[in-house]
Amino acid sequence: MEGDVDKKEATATVRDFDPISGSIPATKVEISVSCRNLLDRDTFSKSDPLVVLYTQGVECKQWREFGRTEVIDNTLNPDFVRKYILDYFFEEKQNLRFDVYDIDSKSPELGKHPTDFNVRLALITLAYNGVDRAKPLPTVLYSHLNCPPSLWSLPPPPAGLPGPGFCTLGEIVGSPASRLEKPLGGIPGKKCGTIILSAEELSNCRDCASMQFCANKLDKKDFFGKSDPFMVFYRSNEDGTFTICHKTEVVKSTLNPVWQPFSIPVRALCNGDYDRTIKVEIYDWDRDGSHDFIGEFTTCYNQLCRGQCVFEAVCPIKLTDTGGERQEETQKKRYMNSGTVSLLSFNVESDHTFLDYIKGGTQIHFTVAIDFTASNGNPSQSTSLHYMNPYQMNAYAMALKAVGEIIQDYDSDKMFPALGFGAKLPPDGRVSHEFPLNGNVDNPYCNGMEGILEAYHQSLKTVQLYGPTNFAPVVNHVARYAAAVQDGSQYFVLLIITDGVISDMAQTKEAIVNAAKLPMSIIIVGVGQAEFDAMVELDGDDVRISSRGKLAERDIVQFVPFRDYMDRTGNHVLSMARLAKDVLAEIPDQLILYMKSRAIKPNPVPPLYLCEDQSETNPV
Repeated sequence: MEGDVDKKEATATVRDFDPISGSIPATKVEISVSCRNLLDRDTFSKSDPLVVLYTQGVECKQWREFGRTEVIDNTLNPDFVRKYILDYFFEEKQNLRFDVYDIDSKSPELGKHPTDFNVRLALITLAYNGVDRAKPLPTVLYSHLNCPPSLWSLPPPPAGLPGPGFCTLGEIVGSPASRLEKPLGGIPGKKCGTIILSAEELSNCRDCASMQFCANKLDKKDFFGKSDPFMVFYRSNEDGTFTICHKTEVVKSTLNPVWQPFSIPVRALCNGDYDRTIKVEIYDWDRDGSHDFIGEFTTCYNQLCRGQCVFEAVCPIKLTDTGGERQEETQKKRYMNSGTVSLLSFNVESDHTFLDYIKGGTQIHFTVAIDFTASNGNPSQSTSLHYMNPYQMNAYAMALKAVGEIIQDYDSDKMFPALGFGAKLPPDGRVSHEFPLNGNVDNPYCNGMEGILEAYHQSLKTVQLYGPTNFAPVVNHVARYAAAVQDGSQYFVLLIITDGVISDMAQTKEAIVNAAKLPMSIIIVGVGQAEFDAMVELDGDDVRISSRGKLAERDIVQFVPFRDYMDRTGNHVLSMARLAKDVLAEIPDQLILYMKSRAIKPNPVPPLYLCEDQSETNPV
């Protein structure tokens, strides 16, 4: 009999549906652009600037125009009204290029009328990966201009300059108050001015609604027992259709159910339109899936906000033709309703996002730990995973660069601890599982990704690969720093790159369980062709890791084998992008979960500081 069906089984059947996870769009950020002290290219007036944004593809690496600002006449300090709206992904390196022009006519078709611009004021980033800046830039760099070669006269940046304003979306978002200033470059011997880029998350409908319902005297649908009711929520669409957005659990064998409280993003419930119709249907659950319809009612977000609502669950009215006239009739005489549904509670809280914390000043600290065990092979031989091929990076360097180049945008000082484990150290040959790659125990910090790669290369020349493969020391190393700062101002990410089977599994599990209570995440990248079954156990996606009978508070480990992301055509840039996208995708949610578990709210955005030279007003 259906009334005797196990409640857990019934609930699982209905709750398998998750309508929200795949339907919420990517985070969108709005980029505002200003410039200060632009180079004046006009003789009798000031420049008329315009900024064009180009984005770069991951696979083809081509630059495509994304959009352009309006032209502001006669100013060297423009604040552009037109914004760029971009999809933001923490786990991807999203390269941007902003080109600044002085426009000599009012035609909006800059690309179709190349004579409409006098000269490009600045090239913000090189459009060619790995170009030698001391040499003339190849023709392909200027092909996006659609203009004759006579106008390709802008010389390349002089050798030795850092990438002149090369910018990623993560770099803008990760700057203090999400406001990035970059000097414009491209004309040797000239100060071209400064570009100011500000990012703001589009905060449409970021609230989360929590509510609870009960029902009274629902219609009995089972012949031998009472109904097993559950509710289905739908939001209306502009075309009159409805989209499912939530299902409650099944409450077994009752006509007076009290459903558990649930939470749902307001954007999923009504997409920000507080008067949009929300339809709720009540069903009697059946094992074979042919759930019996009990009744329905409609409401809206604004009505739910008022609380203490009582709705009549009504079967749809049937329409019949009698003598050419349409008359309404219900299912049976004296029909009033199929029961009532009451709203017991309704509460709305702001759903803080990853960008809220970053914008409020949360810094992400990145630490790398590299496997120096003997199973990697002799570094002087080409078969070794640590072999330094002069023509391409090895797997360790690629994994480090892929992840590090994205995370570094969220650390203001770009100084990163770099550790090694499993090697014998000079001069006494002691084995260490926690040694600084730069050889400085008191200051293991390296300057940016280039500094880490240099320290890695140098340590290969001085240490002896040995073993075993122990993770616990480096996990505990980072955990000590994370334990000292638990106020939400800092979050720590440890990248472990390894080739082999872990030797201290019990100790590592204990270290991870302890670290799960701290503001910390761990990324493990396996290189080479070894079996990594033990590593999968550390990744708590399927089964939460435990130690000594204690479950980890959060899932903080993400493991991937690098070989699964290698491009078949040998495109290492694409391989690195795929790896970074996968291993970093969980970091924002892990950070948010930690903050919520400690009731830490984002700090207020610090006030924007004023530029020193803002004496000129902009005609818009």
